[in-house]
Amino acid sequence: MFHLLRVIPAFAATALLLAILPGQGVAMLLRQTISGGRDAGLLAALGNGSGLVLWSWFSALGLSAVFAASPLAYNTLRIIGAVYLLGLALSTLYALRNGSGKFDIDGTAVVSRSSSYRVGLITNLTNVKAAVFAVAFIPQFVPRAIPIWEGISILGLVQALTSTSWYLALVLAVHRASLLLSRPSVRRGLTAASAMGLLVLATGLLLAPHR
Repeated sequence: MFHLLRVIPAFAATALLLAILPGQGVAMLLRQTISGGRDAGLLAALGNGSGLVLWSWFSALGLSAVFAASPLAYNTLRIIGAVYLLGLALSTLYALRNGSGKFDIDGTAVVSRSSSYRVGLITNLTNVKAAVFAVAFIPQFVPRAIPIWEGISILGLVQALTSTSWYLALVLAVHRASLLLSRPSVRRGLTAASAMGLLVLATGLLLAPHR
């Protein structure tokens, strides 16, 4: 457990970076908060956090045996995840350069309490970036001295707590400054930040040491 405690600060910082990056989850939270109010945004954030926990459990249960039997499987998955993130970043930059890239927070929000939680959960479970992080990023932080299923489960909880804390704070801030997000320049800035963050994550995944 001591070995795992040593990597938690670096892992939490990486998880926070992923949470800060504007993307599918952030767009959903902004939409829920602006259209449905503070409570809708907060419940959607909790649903999103629940999705992160589920992804870590899926990863721990499904990948621990595979990675234990074949380090090549992990390294292959790591490269595939990095290529996906790199492609997503480049396509975002291309759209931004050609004037079509605009961070999308439009659309109809779900405002009932149970539905707000559910839309947050479903958004996360259908978010490919969340899947890539769970199955490719989290395992690289698990020390060799720790069973991989145990490390993934614990770090998954750390990610959920870190990300949900950020999202709750974001919802409260957006609730007070919703008019700012209607500006095209702000939306383009969010799109650019998302692309740059994805490039950083993809590079980090490619340069990660082999297991």
